[in-house]
Amino acid sequence: MTITAEAKTGVISQYRQHETDTGSPEVQVAILTSRIQELTEHLKINKKDHAARRGLLKMVGRRASLLKYLTKSDRPRYQKLIASLGLRK
Repeated sequence: MTITAEAKTGVISQYRQHETDTGSPEVQVAILTSRIQELTEHLKINKKDHAARRGLLKMVGRRASLLKYLTKSDRPRYQKLIASLGLRK
């Protein structure tokens, strides 16, 4: 249920703003999104795993707060991020 090191490195390299960027909101949201997708697939199989469901809800909340921050601070970056991740319709 955790993201592998190779997958995390790939996500960071895709969404970073500069060469040494590992903690920008875009990178954090992208990593959380990949973890949320993996956990969602796990919960489709294991419906009674309530601890994992709670962790999923906490991750969704953290991602929402990061997206809210990005919306207020830099709207074009937010638009670009949600378009590339496919979060909104």
